[in-house]
Parts: sequence; structure tokens; C-alpha cells
Amino acid sequence: MKHRVYRIAVHIVPRAGLLDPQGDTITDALHSLGFKHVQSVHVGRHIVIETEAPDALQAETAVQEMCEKLLANPVTEDFEITSAVPV
Repeated sequence: MKHRVYRIAVHIVPRAGLLDPQGDTITDALHSLGFKHVQSVHVGRHIVIETEAPDALQAETAVQEMCEKLLANPVTEDFEITSAVPV
């Protein structure tokens, strides 16, 4: 079976309810600049992975496993994977 290269973006953020000092600092700064409507800011990471797979579903499954095993801390972080896009 021929493999294609897929690009998948992963967004990793601190779990809700956990301390996020960077997010709190940015929230306070935005308030001081007049953006009073901002409720909260969460600082995380954005990772783009290009991987080979037979199809988009298998590429997404592989990236999910990567997140669970290495990229995201399952105790303190949540992650979201965007749909695989052929490169």
C-alpha cells in the first residue's frame, strides 16, 4: 500500500483548573491595556507534524499516540489534533 505524507497540527494546553502562570500574566496585561472582556488566556504549544501513512485516519491515529506517549503530559495537559491534510 502506498503511503502519503500528511500534515497534522497539534494544540497542547494546560488542563482546565490547573495553574497557568503565563496565561494569568497575559490576562492581567490585556486587562491593563483595556481588554477587560478577556476572561482567561491559556498558553500552550502548537506543533506541526508531517508523517507518512496509508490514509488520513491512520496518520491522525499515529499522531494521537505520539501525543499520549511523548508530546503532551497526560496529567497536566490536554491536546487537540486537526484533520490530516495531504502535503
